[in-house]
Amino acid sequence: MKKRLLYLLTCFIITTLLYSQENRPNIILVMCDDLGYGDTGFNGSTVVQTPNLDKLAAKGAVFTRFFSGAPVCSPTRGTCLTGRHHFRYGIWKANTGRLPKEEITIPKVLHDNGYSTAHFGKWHLGVPNINQKGKGGGQQNMCLPEWFNYDEHFVTHHSVALYNPFGSDGKEALSTGNPYWHNGERVIDNIIGDDNRIIMDRVVPWLDNLSKKNDPFFMVLWWHTPHKPVDASPEHRAIYKHLSESEQKYYGAITAMDQQMGRMVKTLKANGQLENTMLWFCSDNGPIKPGSTAGLKGSKGQLFNGGVVVPAFLYWEGHVNAGDVIETPCSTLDYLPTIFDIVNIPEVSDRPIDGVSLYPIIKGETTKRDKGIPFRFENSRGGSPHGGCLKGNYKYLTWFDETGQQNDVLYNIMADMKEANDISAHHPDIVEELKTETNAFLESAKLSFEGADYQDANYQPVGLWWSTDFKASGGKKGGKKSKKQNKEKKSKKAKNNER
Repeated sequence: MKKRLLYLLTCFIITTLLYSQENRPNIILVMCDDLGYGDTGFNGSTVVQTPNLDKLAAKGAVFTRFFSGAPVCSPTRGTCLTGRHHFRYGIWKANTGRLPKEEITIPKVLHDNGYSTAHFGKWHLGVPNINQKGKGGGQQNMCLPEWFNYDEHFVTHHSVALYNPFGSDGKEALSTGNPYWHNGERVIDNIIGDDNRIIMDRVVPWLDNLSKKNDPFFMVLWWHTPHKPVDASPEHRAIYKHLSESEQKYYGAITAMDQQMGRMVKTLKANGQLENTMLWFCSDNGPIKPGSTAGLKGSKGQLFNGGVVVPAFLYWEGHVNAGDVIETPCSTLDYLPTIFDIVNIPEVSDRPIDGVSLYPIIKGETTKRDKGIPFRFENSRGGSPHGGCLKGNYKYLTWFDETGQQNDVLYNIMADMKEANDISAHHPDIVEELKTETNAFLESAKLSFEGADYQDANYQPVGLWWSTDFKASGGKKGGKKSKKQNKEKKSKKAKNNER
């Protein structure tokens, strides 16, 4: 606890000395749900209409190799706020696990340093309200937005229908197990029609109110679009009337979201906030049909690029050159260290951070990324990788088949984004190097999962550790720490901080 308090005090002092309230940027993290690499105009789609996103991307920097922290929803969301792989705190997949309050997060630290904070849209980091029912419920999966110092939060636990989410009259909001919660209260008003508009109707007043203050703000905006159940208004479906019904709904929902992005930008501009706003955009993972991966291998739920390479850009007026293209592999793991670097927050030193600051890359000082990007996700599909590491030009993936045999593949993603050519046989030295790094990460992640990074010696993780011994354990292994393990926690913590 003392170390935590010292860290926060240091954050406050350094930020106060180096940055005034006026020149710290506002920060917005926007993320879509299941939006494919090829589902936006700025990434090459000639079908989906996303003019507002395209304008922001054209005035900012587009990332061509931006990796989501996982190939499904919940795990990626954890990486966005912590800079740490989801295996470190046990969010294995959607509706499984929760983000522990012991984690250092972007909103928590920025709030402690004078930022107003808010979260709008999907939550999916655990149960957001004590009265939540349905998917992922239960006290052990509790994860309240207020734990992380959000001043304002308008959230659902998981996905909702993208048009009339609670029925044509909205009455389902009275009894649904997955309602919108506004600062902890069930929402029953203004919930008919386009879900994107419903969310933005809460964002705009919050932004308008902030214009009366001098505080910078941090806002997370996590759209449900275009996650199923996919639907769109008759107006938005009509834009794509020449296409199939599923395409009308899918593309219509994306265009509806894009229009609300335009509304947000208009509000920021009218309030004089846009020029000092750093706006990040990405998706949480790859798509399912009819979404497009633009030819990348795989899809949602897989560690191939089609499941984890997502459309992404950074808009930051005066700091990012219009038309910049960043080809260096980057990740949602990088949000926290990048933001802390820009706002002059000291590096987190009491636990492993898996991301890196992208600030030198954004400024054009380098195109290199020294630290690897770890991958770990269990997929029951045959031949689908369960883990690996990306470093330099090379992406290593591995999995265990039904006989317990380990299978390795290696791709040069700078030359082969579609992962068409496995070059592992030609570079056994690189395979061995990345395999060693992958195993080291997994050892470190297991220590983190057991609580080695937290001050509370009595911390108990939710669920069991998911091992790589898939044949023996079905992907799951471990359990609660013994008394002996608790006694060894301090030494494990020291060991983990060295990784």
